[in-house]
Amino acid sequence: MPPFDDWNIIDEEEEQELQDAAFFDGKRDVILFCIDCSESMHELRDDPNYEDVKTSHIFTALEAAMNIQKKKAIVGPNDSVGIVLFNTTRSSETKNHATEIKKNSFVYQPITLISAPAIQELIQLLDAAREDPDLLKSTFPPLTGKKMPIGDVFTSCNWVLRDGAPKTASKRVFLITDDDNPHPGSKQLVTSARTTLLDLTQSGVQIEPFFIATPEKPFNSSKFYSSVLLPNVLNDEDEDTGVLPESISITRIDDLLSQMRFHEVPKRAHFSIPFQLADGFVISIKGYGLVTEQKKGTYKYFVDLGDRMEVANSRTVYVDEDQQAEVDKGEMVYGMALGAAPVEGASDDEGEGADTVCRAVPLGKRPFYTADEIRSFRTLDLEPSIKLLGFKDPAELAFEDSVKHSVFIYPDELKYSGSKRTFSALLKKMIEKKKIGLVLALTRRNAAPVFCAMLPQAESGEEGGWNEPAGFHLIPLPFADDIRAAPLEEAFRAPDELKDAARVWIDKLCVKDGAYPPDSHPNPALAYHNAQLQASAFREEFDPEAFEDLTRPKYDMIHKRAGNLMKEWKRALLTDESANVVPVTTGSKRKADVSVDEAEIRSKHEVGALTKLRVDQLKDFLKSKSQPVSGKKAELIERVGDWLDAH
Repeated sequence: MPPFDDWNIIDEEEEQELQDAAFFDGKRDVILFCIDCSESMHELRDDPNYEDVKTSHIFTALEAAMNIQKKKAIVGPNDSVGIVLFNTTRSSETKNHATEIKKNSFVYQPITLISAPAIQELIQLLDAAREDPDLLKSTFPPLTGKKMPIGDVFTSCNWVLRDGAPKTASKRVFLITDDDNPHPGSKQLVTSARTTLLDLTQSGVQIEPFFIATPEKPFNSSKFYSSVLLPNVLNDEDEDTGVLPESISITRIDDLLSQMRFHEVPKRAHFSIPFQLADGFVISIKGYGLVTEQKKGTYKYFVDLGDRMEVANSRTVYVDEDQQAEVDKGEMVYGMALGAAPVEGASDDEGEGADTVCRAVPLGKRPFYTADEIRSFRTLDLEPSIKLLGFKDPAELAFEDSVKHSVFIYPDELKYSGSKRTFSALLKKMIEKKKIGLVLALTRRNAAPVFCAMLPQAESGEEGGWNEPAGFHLIPLPFADDIRAAPLEEAFRAPDELKDAARVWIDKLCVKDGAYPPDSHPNPALAYHNAQLQASAFREEFDPEAFEDLTRPKYDMIHKRAGNLMKEWKRALLTDESANVVPVTTGSKRKADVSVDEAEIRSKHEVGALTKLRVDQLKDFLKSKSQPVSGKKAELIERVGDWLDAH
């Protein structure tokens, strides 16, 4: 009989089906770069990477936008990117935006799908600007004497996103500026900017600010932007705390691209489902995955039509072998292999010949099920939701209970009004009473319900601006057969002298807190693959020797810091008995070789000893000679003897 998974899986595509269309919101990402073109952004400075070369903040901002687009051409070809410049006297020539785009803003690149020609056009502009540092200032003349209202900037962004961004996409604006107080002393412009930003966020747009600061000109966000750009907080009553995290302030201009990498991938909701606290008491939540494996992009098939290459669309077709016709998927049923039909005249006294097994199905019962019935078996007729069952002490949640990746849940105010306040009240009380929740969760229509522990997490701030948001971690609890006891064996213990010798060089190589950001050390195999694809897409030369593996340890620094200490530790290892014991391992079991050669079988036939061979050996020999292998052992021996006599 086939295994359970062979017939229980209805449709692999339906694994991603959710309660509503919120899942598709994260399928496409739209980024609009909103770059300041004021005089300070055009001010020429020494390039940190090249000698005798001048650069500017706007050049670095455009270069960061170009690098993000080049990377998305490989990892997110379905995403869209646009570039809007403000505080410039150049006007937009695009007809679609002529009436809506505010004065002193220029749409350099409308919202369009990632395309190599658009990126190459930006690359050519930057190459020309590197040769002529004044080119960007003449191409995008800065506005002098005054600044464009930030409210008008947000309005222009809203129109550009409205005309070019898909409705079901996640939309973000990367605001890049070095001016910390564009409207000094004007409360009206502050209020207007905050009101316009509220309209922008209510339409589903997120603002990701990048404030450029230099040692000569630090950026103080409390002068203007703390009153406009408020952080996302869980409690509605705390919305007037005008404190922005320090992480959005770029202390060095060359950190701009590295900071953008953290914001490059949007937060994609895995599901958006109801959260039932009691009968008739429901709020809405969204679930986010905290750990995601980064893989290579899916490849496509292309058809060579001579003058061009066209993408070949693939689809799955089910064909009836008897009628040689395509079968509608809706007419298919799912079941199991029930065995062969019974042989007429077979009885128990026939010995080895009656080895057929069949399974009888009672009358009126079906061994096959429709897709809806299979889904009903799997989901227990439950709709995607989370149901609160009760509360437990945190001590009852063991470390080994976490066998799968947890999901972080957060309230969704758009589905049920008041979800944020109710969610916040539940979170506060659970933290106050030191309790965890026990819930029954069904996150997808084609999934199986599972019991989960709901671990509360309070919001905590850290130095540098990074903080942990307030919410719940949904931890799937294991079944009984998911956890097995490991064999306990007493290991050899190192003496204290050997531990002290190891601790000395380990302390020399410890990484300080925050000195190892994981996002800055990508998978080298994946980065090498993407670098080759990028060079091929933009017709650039790829030099394998120039590829830098950021995960490669700095061996010179390691030997310089702790080389002598490691040598002393190795000498101590050679003299320690516990480190030189070789454990005795038993050999792994192998399946016995049942095959015999033709010479051995012929010798047994000559002396009349074929009966000493096993049935499987006889069958293997007959199969190798293209002879039938059915029948009892006596029939097999006779068939082997006949073949040997004839040959």
